[in-house]
Formats: sequence, structure tokens, C-alpha cells
Amino acid sequence: MTAAAPPVERRPATATTPALEIHRSPRRRRSASAAARDQVVVVRLPLGLPRAEEERLIAGLVGKVTGAARAGSRNSDATLERRAAVLADRYLDGIRATSVSWSSRMRRRYGSCTPAEGTIRISRELATAPSYVLDHVLLHELAHLVVPGHGPAFHELLDRHPQTPRATGWLEGYAAGRLAAGTTAPAEDDLVDDGAIG
Repeated sequence: MTAAAPPVERRPATATTPALEIHRSPRRRRSASAAARDQVVVVRLPLGLPRAEEERLIAGLVGKVTGAARAGSRNSDATLERRAAVLADRYLDGIRATSVSWSSRMRRRYGSCTPAEGTIRISRELATAPSYVLDHVLLHELAHLVVPGHGPAFHELLDRHPQTPRATGWLEGYAAGRLAAGTTAPAEDDLVDDGAIG
């Protein structure tokens, strides 16, 4: 005869967290997971963890799930492409990329442009960045469709955006924070330099 599964704990939504459904499994040893399902975040934990460790895991997993959901709805590829078109019309005489998309594989660059193909990829890390920062990175990559390098003509295009200095400062601070935290550090040539980004 098998032992009964521990009861599922249900926590109502609060002002800062969604409703939770917490499953504790004796079969799980080290892994924990969470996923959104019908307006509820379902969390799966090993049975028998200390309460403080459980709460730490729950907070981290819920943060990842809710952050990804916000980024997914607010920042889909279609939304990103529409934003790039608006910025291109406003600041770059209507230049168009053939595609603009998010990339979750980009860890060392904020954005990437392949001028020969007209494609632009933006690091998913910037999905929650302030909109003026995302706009700056999009404009940076769009400008590469006109000027391939980072020379004076390139910077003239970028300087059309009034938030360029502010966005550059934010990106420099973000890079410094990543370095200080010991997370994936950008390569030397990927750091912001005179307004240029990877």
C-alpha cells in the first residue's frame, strides 16, 4: 500500500503575488519547478524542506514565472517588431528590418543585427528594461541597417533619439551590476563604448 500524497497547499492571490498551488512530493529530491496555469502558479517542491528554504524557492520561482509572463505579453516578437517600425519611422527615415525578434540565447550582447539579411535580435534580458533603453537598443540595431560600423555617421543617427545618453548610462550601470554580481559578463567588445552597444 502506498502512502497518501501530501495535501496540496493553496494560497490566495495577494497584491504582490498570484494565487499559488504548492505540491510537495516525496519523489522529488533536489529539483523544484513552477508554471502558470489558469491564473494560478503551480509550484512543485521536494517534501521535507525547511520552511525558510521553501519560501526562498517559492519566491524565486514565482518571480521567474510572473516575469516571463509579463515579458511574454508585453514583449512578444510582434510587439517588438511594431515598436521597431515606429522608431524607424520617427528617427531613421522609415528603414525596415526583415525581422525583429527576441533571443533568449543572447547572454553577452544586448542586440544583434545582420545587415545582409536585415535581421535584428534583441536579448530577452532587456524584456523588463525601461522602454527608453529598449528603444535605444532597437535604434542602435536599426542604424546598422544604414551604417555597418560605429563611426560618426552611425552616431549621428543614434543621436536623433533624445534618450540616447540616458539609455547608455542605464546600460553601463546594468553591465557593471552584472560584473559585480559575478553573472555572465559581457565580452570587452560588447560593453557600451561611446554609446555603441554590442
